[in-house]
Amino acid sequence: MMAASLRNKGFILLAVALTVAVAASIGWRLLQPGHATALSGVAVTRGDIEKTVLATGILKPSVQVSVGAQVNGQLRKLYVKQGDRVTRGQLLAEIDPTLQQTELRNTEAALQSAVSQKEASQALLVQYQQELTRQQRMDREGSGVKSELEQARAKYRSQIAQVKVNEAQIVQAQMNLETAKANLGFTRIVAPVDGEVLGIVTKEGQTIVSSQTAPTILVLANVDTMAVHTRISETDILKVHSGQPLWFYVVADPKTRYESIMGVIQGAPDEALQESGVPSTSQQQSSAIYYNGVFSIANPQHLLRTSMTAQVFIIVEQAKNVLRVPVAALGEAKGEDRYQVQVINGDKAEERWIRTGLNDRQFIEVKEGLKENDLVVVTQYATGGSRNG
Repeated sequence: MMAASLRNKGFILLAVALTVAVAASIGWRLLQPGHATALSGVAVTRGDIEKTVLATGILKPSVQVSVGAQVNGQLRKLYVKQGDRVTRGQLLAEIDPTLQQTELRNTEAALQSAVSQKEASQALLVQYQQELTRQQRMDREGSGVKSELEQARAKYRSQIAQVKVNEAQIVQAQMNLETAKANLGFTRIVAPVDGEVLGIVTKEGQTIVSSQTAPTILVLANVDTMAVHTRISETDILKVHSGQPLWFYVVADPKTRYESIMGVIQGAPDEALQESGVPSTSQQQSSAIYYNGVFSIANPQHLLRTSMTAQVFIIVEQAKNVLRVPVAALGEAKGEDRYQVQVINGDKAEERWIRTGLNDRQFIEVKEGLKENDLVVVTQYATGGSRNG
């Protein structure tokens, strides 16, 4: 009886030992690098692969103008409000023209006075010329006095000079009159470009004092076309050039994709253009360097607004309508462009070597080894990490 009990305990211990050994073997195999914990089949498809450089951008109107006042006075009337669409030459605002009208009348009077003075000088010139002619005749006849002849000649010459002075005064008065007319015209402020009123800076009734700089009354902008000003890191600048395709979205609407082409790229960062001296080594190491790139985008519905932030993807390399598989399907690598994948054939998976191309870290181009609609095994690796090729 005791012997039978010992034999039963022996069998139980042997069974437990075998179970532990099998479990350890399975666990060891599962923990090996590359051993799959989950398998699924994904079809080989056609699509586009893009290799991009990421940059941030700020939207600005393609044309933005600060409309200011060139004369002093009280802002009497505003004819537009924020958001209004205006055309070039349209009346925007009006400054009280009292000062300018008074100045215009003064210059008109000054011009008339200068003309009258010239007419008087010309009449006196005729008189002096007649006196000089009479003295010259008397001198030829021997009945004249030399001193009177010289005096007549001097008066005549002096009066010629006076007429010239009067003519210069007329020119000056005419210029002052033109300036006064222009200043009166400046009291009526018109739109210099077609656009939209972005903002009103000066309110009705406010007194405007124009000195060295023209005070801004309102801001106009052409928002039919927006300019996107991007900041491109120095690590990516050599990959980017004018004419490259790109796309972007604004953070206010990440689902909408806008496409454009890179325009002008600044040859030096802003810091280099603004600094008068050479920065120290510590400054160079502590500050990142960015280059500015600008491109345009049509905005017919005015959904894009000034100062919106954009995430810009500049396409530096792309392949269109090519065979592609997820990067997660790649297995063992051989060289830079050859990988092993598992292709599902019926109820089993077979290993196959493929040649790859462009890789955007989500999909990779397949040049050889697979055809469209083949099913490949996508593996989630227990050891983590991704296969970027």
